[in-house]
Amino acid sequence: MRRWNGWGEEGVASALNEGALDFLHAQVGVAEAPQDAALAAALAQIPPSRLPTHAGLDTSAEARLRASFGQSLGDWLRLRFGRVGPVSDGVVWPESSAQVRAWLDWAAQVGAVVIPCGGATSVVGHLTPPTGDARPVLTLMLGRMRSLLSLDPLSQLARFEAGVLGPDLEAQLRARGWMLGHYPQSFEYASLGGWVVTRSSGQQSARYGRIEAMFAGGRLETPQGTLELPTFPASAAGPDLREQVLGSEGRIGVLTEASVRISRLPEREDFLAFFLPDWAAGEAAVRELAQAKLGLSMMRLANATETLTTLALAGHASAIAWLERYLALRGCAPGAKVMLMLGFTGDAAQVSAMKSLARRVLRRHSAVGTGALLGKKWQANRFKGVYLRNALWAQGYAVDTMETAVDWPRVPAMMAAMEAAGREALAAQGERCHAYTHLSHVYAQGSSVYSTFVFRIGPDFETAMARWQALKTAVCEAIVQNGGTITHQHGVGKDHAPYLAAEKGAAGMAALQALAQHFDPQRLLDSGNLLPGAPTQGQAQ
Repeated sequence: MRRWNGWGEEGVASALNEGALDFLHAQVGVAEAPQDAALAAALAQIPPSRLPTHAGLDTSAEARLRASFGQSLGDWLRLRFGRVGPVSDGVVWPESSAQVRAWLDWAAQVGAVVIPCGGATSVVGHLTPPTGDARPVLTLMLGRMRSLLSLDPLSQLARFEAGVLGPDLEAQLRARGWMLGHYPQSFEYASLGGWVVTRSSGQQSARYGRIEAMFAGGRLETPQGTLELPTFPASAAGPDLREQVLGSEGRIGVLTEASVRISRLPEREDFLAFFLPDWAAGEAAVRELAQAKLGLSMMRLANATETLTTLALAGHASAIAWLERYLALRGCAPGAKVMLMLGFTGDAAQVSAMKSLARRVLRRHSAVGTGALLGKKWQANRFKGVYLRNALWAQGYAVDTMETAVDWPRVPAMMAAMEAAGREALAAQGERCHAYTHLSHVYAQGSSVYSTFVFRIGPDFETAMARWQALKTAVCEAIVQNGGTITHQHGVGKDHAPYLAAEKGAAGMAALQALAQHFDPQRLLDSGNLLPGAPTQGQAQ
């Protein structure tokens, strides 16, 4: 069963080794975990539902609690400290587009706000019910809508119900010799519909494309009726209506079906780790690799601090010490070197050719290869690393991430600004913050910039929330001031909505508001996601 106040399954645990704790003590300070609130205590805070009774409507306290939180640090703080705040008034589990249509119509009749939910992995507050709105809240849980509806091998298209989660989707395709290849870190629990409406990016998007490249069409149930998006290989018939659905975050309708472009299973897949002497060499190398368009499935470059952190948390102290000595002899000194992970996917000939071409580029930048071991370990644990959040909390540490994307000339300044903003925000609270960054997705034009911040939770809710809000606000402002998008892959939700206007401009925001007004004149789906609405409890200001 999934944890009610953390990441993943209750029976799956991750632990910090002694060396990792020593590292955190040195970087941030000795911490003490606060006492977690009990589930019973949290449930006792749930007020009576404001919705009328209806067949299929679950108004139990636990169902409503679980439906009202994602995986943002703000969500964690409210749950762990037992400061529950607003929750949904009822939860339903539709099993078809027709049932979604019926629930939308019912919600309109009773004057409820509707929040769609796929895998509940949002890290930007999508599931938080609004405050300052007297209307009751109905959550549509789409997890029972998970069927493969059709597969066209000639066009390489598959149509799924939008509630299907990543592992189930891939299992249904692989049984027929196909795959989608969309692997965000939340893959195990995130849904296809969630990927589409938040414009998600997967770890191997360099080969398979971001979700907008995969999304070929679908069905959106809007308050004004059904919007059908047919599939075409290409079209010049005016603006692409798929773009109204991509990134819409449940604001104009509920995505119930999605047609996606699929691929044959690859013959071979290898992940290899390389180290480069410093950030300048690493950035130049990945930029050249991206612009050469070699067909790599993944490029992930960690800066010196993230490289140091990765090795410190890995355990196996003697093996890491040997690796450090070897790398130092090859010109990759401790404290300066950066780690690059590359993915090679395709048939045997393609993989061999890509490796040869990539190594030719990397040699020009003094890269040192370390074989397949680190790559295999990364592949084996690619979806387990997020469980480290639970382990860090158990030792008294909070972790949050912020990400953006910019053109290449802005990358170094953006990375420095985001890390500095996080450290300075916590310093103002009298705390230290361990900040580090990697480029998770690299393009010919520029790159994502993905920063992680580790700090002490604090002894109580007020202290912890103040630390998080200070960090969140400072880093968001740094992103805006340095010309980055407010999100590269996580969506906007409620937490980032205040910063969207800086990116879209007044005319763009007016166009988005008009789109929402057209599809949802009653504001049935207006819970504050994407477009700024009423502030929510725990939201960074």
